Amino acid sequence: MISISSLYLPFSFSLSNNNVTRFKFKVKSFLKPQTPKSTAVENSLKVLQWDQLCDCVASFSGTSFGHQATKAELWCLDQSYQESLRLLAETNAAVEMHKHGGCVMDFTSIDIALVKSAVQHAHTGFPIEGMEATALVAMLQLADSLQINLKNVIKEDSDWLRRFNPVAEMIMDMSVNRSLVKFIQNLVDEDGYVKDSASSALKRAREQVRSLETKLHQLMERLISNEMKETSSVEVSKTDGRWCIKSGTDTKKTFDGLLLSSGSGTGSLVEPLSAVPLNDELQQARASMAKAEADVLLEITHKMKADLEDIENLFNAIIQLDVINARATYSISFGGTYPDLIFSSEDSSSVEQGKWKLFLPKAYHPLLLQQHRKTMDKAMKDVRDANTEIRRRRQQVGMASQREDETYASLASLETQVARLKQSSPVPVDIYVEQKTRALVITGPNTGGKTILLKTVGLATMMAKSGLFVLSSEPAVMPWFDSVFADIGDEQSLSQSLSTFSGHLKQINDILSCSTSRSLVLLDEVGAGTNPLEGAALGMSLLECFAEAGGALLTMATTHHGELKTLKYSNNVFENACMEFDEVNLKPTYRILWGIPGRSNAINIAQRLGLPDVVVDNARELHGTDNAEINEVIEDMERLKQNVEEHIHEARHHLSLGRELHRQLLISEGRIREDGSSRRYRKIQEISEAGGVARSILHKRVRLRRASPTSNLATASKPENDTKLTTTSLSSSESTTSTEKDTAPITTPVRLSDKQQPSVKLVKAGDTVYVSKFSKKASVLKVDPSKQEVLVQCGNMKLKLTLADIMKN
Repeated sequence: MISISSLYLPFSFSLSNNNVTRFKFKVKSFLKPQTPKSTAVENSLKVLQWDQLCDCVASFSGTSFGHQATKAELWCLDQSYQESLRLLAETNAAVEMHKHGGCVMDFTSIDIALVKSAVQHAHTGFPIEGMEATALVAMLQLADSLQINLKNVIKEDSDWLRRFNPVAEMIMDMSVNRSLVKFIQNLVDEDGYVKDSASSALKRAREQVRSLETKLHQLMERLISNEMKETSSVEVSKTDGRWCIKSGTDTKKTFDGLLLSSGSGTGSLVEPLSAVPLNDELQQARASMAKAEADVLLEITHKMKADLEDIENLFNAIIQLDVINARATYSISFGGTYPDLIFSSEDSSSVEQGKWKLFLPKAYHPLLLQQHRKTMDKAMKDVRDANTEIRRRRQQVGMASQREDETYASLASLETQVARLKQSSPVPVDIYVEQKTRALVITGPNTGGKTILLKTVGLATMMAKSGLFVLSSEPAVMPWFDSVFADIGDEQSLSQSLSTFSGHLKQINDILSCSTSRSLVLLDEVGAGTNPLEGAALGMSLLECFAEAGGALLTMATTHHGELKTLKYSNNVFENACMEFDEVNLKPTYRILWGIPGRSNAINIAQRLGLPDVVVDNARELHGTDNAEINEVIEDMERLKQNVEEHIHEARHHLSLGRELHRQLLISEGRIREDGSSRRYRKIQEISEAGGVARSILHKRVRLRRASPTSNLATASKPENDTKLTTTSLSSSESTTSTEKDTAPITTPVRLSDKQQPSVKLVKAGDTVYVSKFSKKASVLKVDPSKQEVLVQCGNMKLKLTLADIMKN
């Protein structure tokens, strides 16, 4: 069981006894006051093993605080409907970021505990440690890289901003002081060591320390060299920062010194008298160096204190993002599906028939899936280790054949185990509960999967409520429940003198007093543990109580009492389901048959197991022919249901194929449109270029005619002919394009009289003119008075025309 109080402790701590300063952890779900859970809720979470799931999700966090925050947030389970939707949106945004790959959140590179300690020191004004400064830089750089990567992704495609929200907003709202990062990096290296260049005093002190240590080292070497002539059991040593010589107990010393320590069998530590002044000076130099380092770190503390509020907010944002990322990584790792969480109406009369209250196709029990994956990973690792051992032994010369055979046999056994694990993977269940259903009665054989079904539903609803994806196929639809109550397992208590039956009744009584019209109630073997007739009557009464308005939004109960199956035929809010059983192989299939009451298989199983026919026939006679006929009807219903499900599965398959075909057709249609648009644009460009070339030739000839003084008449007539020629060429080209693109035919331009032609002084950039040869309006972009030409924008084309080709609009 998780202790909530222990989870909160790291995020609010006092820094002094007199003046209490608190560093507040501001993750949203932690701000709400914690309300103690009722006994019914605590027991329900325990039997559903919700704490194990919380531990599993928290293992995907990147920081120690993120691990604790994830567990505490999941364990809380007091989110409102709107808060659950927000948590799911956050998880979905982080999943989208993982899918993109360009903006993945990884917080394993930062030591968040050191950052917390740095903030603590900044609050009190004490110098921070070098490693704390490095951890702070790592956190600031991580936030900065997240913002840069996010901006780059959004720059490529702005639609990613919508898909990454609300996480994108949280990232962009983080305040990162880059100048503080640069300031710390100039003073402290990556290992948290204050640089020599941090201050001149520190540089001088360290140079002095290095110089004194060199002198001491040379002095000790000289003394040792003299001692080595007498004995070899001497060496240079240090104690309390002072250089000395360590020698054996029987060593005769040739120098005077101070005995620092001695012991039988351990020798003695002697500080030579000649080394005492140097050691004293070294101690003073080290004290100066420590003071200089502290001054540098205190300077960082003061710089940090000026930006402390932003640093605290960034700290909290990083923890919150780590929690969101843990939920997303878990959801991706186990193949989760974004659930459609609905707020069901309590008024059953307004419910539309055909809509699902709970729709979880191929749903997995998350803890069974986790356990199977863990076992599978271990088995695969053993196989890899065995293969590695075989390769290693092959490289050894003279490997015994017996050892090789043993290794191969071990490898074969491991591979068989892996194959067996693959075949025995958890079986998913299809969970379909209609909107009108308020109570579901589930029957089936022992070990048939009834209890696993209850736990799967309970865990799935809590996962969706706390912002996790559910482990099922799409689409996943489920209502939002305010609480999940469960009575599962043996509640026998010797310390409280409770039998199994009494233990169940105590838990159910607690559930009755706590459940609301928004609650999910899960009852395993309701009415069991007592006389079958009384147990069935009590079970029917309990289910009717929960199914009434205000009792529970949905109640799911497993039972072996056949009487409970009849509730469906007297109250339409009840529904039946049973776990399928393979009578041929005498084992459960773990499939659920919805809408069908389970039938008894005990006598048939006894016959297949070889009990004497006399015993079996007598049992059937005692059981009665009426029950046998009912079982036959149920068997026919099961076959009919199976046929219907097969047809539904086939119809869904064809529907899926049809949707895929429709999607491909839409893609093809879009490509055809894009291709047609590009062809049309290229054709227009070709026409525009051809027109430009023609006009260039025309203008060149006109200038040549005008430049010749002897051919004024030709100058007057030829341009008109050239104009007609060019116009004819353009019209021909336009006509061809018009035929291909089904556009309107281009009319032949009419030559304007001199009075109709606009003067160059009357036309200016920005004017709207009429181009007669194209029968279209155009906008004047540029006027060239020297050449009597204008550059116009006509639709998607830019054309260079003479004044004769345009008319002032």
